[in-house]
Amino acid sequence: MTALKLTQIGNSVGVILPKEVLARLKVEKGDTVFLTEAANGVTLTPYDPSLEEQLKAGREFMREFRDTFHQLAK
Repeated sequence: MTALKLTQIGNSVGVILPKEVLARLKVEKGDTVFLTEAANGVTLTPYDPSLEEQLKAGREFMREFRDTFHQLAK
């Protein structure tokens, strides 16, 4: 667990992430991270949860029409 302090950043309040946390998340300055609510608090992740849902839907679509795609590839 890493304790972080809230700090004033312009008119907002922010959190400064230590280098070790940035390395663990594999992110750097300018990258986007996503904060999602979890059962025990919040989760900070570099992976877009909505993108994962879109990929899942795309995989299901491709699986459903697998034969059609196979025919089109000929």
